[in-house]
Amino acid sequence: TCTTTIVADVAQRVGGDRVQVETLMGAGVDPHKYISGSGDRKKLDQAHLVFFNGLHLEGKMADLFEKNHDRWRARAVAGSIPHEKLRTAEVDGGEHDPHVWFDVPLWKSSVGVVRDALSDLDPAGAEVYKANAAAYLAELDDLDREVRAKLDAIPKDRRVLVTSHDAFGYFGRAYGFEVIGLEGVSTASELGTPRRNELATLIGTRRIPAVFTETSVPPVGLQGVLDDVRAKYQHEVKLIGGENALYSDALGGPGTPGATYPGMVRHNVGVIAAALAP
Repeated sequence: TCTTTIVADVAQRVGGDRVQVETLMGAGVDPHKYISGSGDRKKLDQAHLVFFNGLHLEGKMADLFEKNHDRWRARAVAGSIPHEKLRTAEVDGGEHDPHVWFDVPLWKSSVGVVRDALSDLDPAGAEVYKANAAAYLAELDDLDREVRAKLDAIPKDRRVLVTSHDAFGYFGRAYGFEVIGLEGVSTASELGTPRRNELATLIGTRRIPAVFTETSVPPVGLQGVLDDVRAKYQHEVKLIGGENALYSDALGGPGTPGATYPGMVRHNVGVIAAALAP
């Protein structure tokens, strides 16, 4: 049983046909605000293994995992990342930014956590898990090279990524973007008027060409900021949304471009490159 669709994707890729993967939070669900129900407790109690992101991404569920440490065989897939590689951010009781999957090489560490946990539980399948993990790690290396080649077309002065919440910090650090979120690292934080005014001023004075909505965050906040930009600075900004909204804290449903982790990354990079390239 996995908390998010992004974590579940890793478990399925490494586990293959030897595992049955259940997900608590479906496509497009915001994990920061998620409140677990009785059905979740049943899935967790019945699971042979529980995988969660960690770093307080799952908000209130972090307390649930801590209180039931001896009851569930739970593993944080981001738990093996050295602290010096994590971005500092205060979020729901944590001190690090949990959105580590936006740095593809950094997210590779989750594959090893899943591989080792499955091998410990099911030694007979250890060679299968090892082979699946090795193949997926090679695929992620190719994905990282593909991302860098795609983003090379964007000049440095246009590499400003404005999104609904501050989820893309690892992406910015890995691929050379300045990242600005309307809301903080957690969408559970309150959005005040000063922050809205500050972002409108930044977009208007710097003539930023486009801002990006996210599939798991309502776009109303960004739309309000752009209304202010048009009124105060007479600057028209593209609001990238709808089918081009970025996947941030959750994958898309079956049949969507972001139904898998590599698909999510390719969709996001393609949308960003198309909107910001000259």
